[in-house]
Amino acid sequence: MEEKQFVLINVLKAGAAQLIVLHHLAFYGPMADHARSIMPSLIDWLYEDARIAVQVFLVIGGFLAAKSLAPQGLPGTGNPFQAIWRRYIKLAPPFIAAMLLAVIASAWASAWMTHDSISAPPTLRQLWAHMLLLHSVLGVESLSAGAWYVAIDFQLYALMVLLAWLSGRLAGQRPQAWLMPALVVAGVSASLLVFNRDADWDVWAPYFFGSYGLGVLAWWASEPGRRPGRAALLLAMLLLPTLLALALAYRSRIAVALAVACVLFLFGRARLMSGGGRALSLIDSAGKISFSVFLVHFPVCLVVNAAFARFVPEQPHAQALGMLAAWAASLVAGAAFFRWVEVPLGRVLAPSHRAVPGRPPAFEGRALRG
Repeated sequence: MEEKQFVLINVLKAGAAQLIVLHHLAFYGPMADHARSIMPSLIDWLYEDARIAVQVFLVIGGFLAAKSLAPQGLPGTGNPFQAIWRRYIKLAPPFIAAMLLAVIASAWASAWMTHDSISAPPTLRQLWAHMLLLHSVLGVESLSAGAWYVAIDFQLYALMVLLAWLSGRLAGQRPQAWLMPALVVAGVSASLLVFNRDADWDVWAPYFFGSYGLGVLAWWASEPGRRPGRAALLLAMLLLPTLLALALAYRSRIAVALAVACVLFLFGRARLMSGGGRALSLIDSAGKISFSVFLVHFPVCLVVNAAFARFVPEQPHAQALGMLAAWAASLVAGAAFFRWVEVPLGRVLAPSHRAVPGRPPAFEGRALRG
């Protein structure tokens, strides 16, 4: 039997990835500037608002982190450094490969056009900062659009691991079912009420933990075997601090994160068999390659922009076709990167041990249902 997939999550990831690609097409490169005269409202919306799709990735990231680290919301017992290292090995190698592609694309594009979206040749400090996922923290110029998100995802996962470890240390041998959710909701509240209102924090995990933590709480609240009263309490922990934060300082990105978390609470665990039809297979594939599309779309779009700037007239309809070509090329490149870079690197660099039947993952909570 083929592995069942979270169909809704694949749909959300695939859709959000397309919006991010289109946002960067509208934001970077001259094609959108020329095409804007024939579709100003669309280009302006992509430029200003499509970026909010990153909230989908943040909430889904928290939802899946809870699934893997603390599926029942119970204190963790594993080695936090091993869990953080596994996450780094999953994220960093394909990210580094994509950054090298971005360096090559910038050099290629600079031969055909002059534009602010083209990066200068990287310094050794830039390369090391990207390899360590510290480029944003160190104030180093990113080599590719969206590079900040990979670093933030790593920070958020590490923070979640440390919260699980801390709850385990505080609980000791006592299975405190309330402790881990309490720590997460405290983090969500601090993020939404304090850190997320100060843009100076936007290179650190606390700025984004509000959205990420909503995904975590959505996973726990939606557990099928959980008692209704405790499920309602977890749902209240998800809703109340978010609604309070929105009442005090409305932010559309947080409203979107709350909406996504509620959808995941209701339908996020729905599974269907992969291969259950061409449409489901397409959705599954689009969801799987979404991270690769996110990684490689910028260098692809940069080269297509440069090619159209050099070889195609500055006619709005022709430049609009260039945007469509860049979008399609990004999807093809993402699929190729997933097949020939992300998956092989994962096989080579993944930890050699495999789960032993009956043995819980490193941070899975004690076998107790809340």
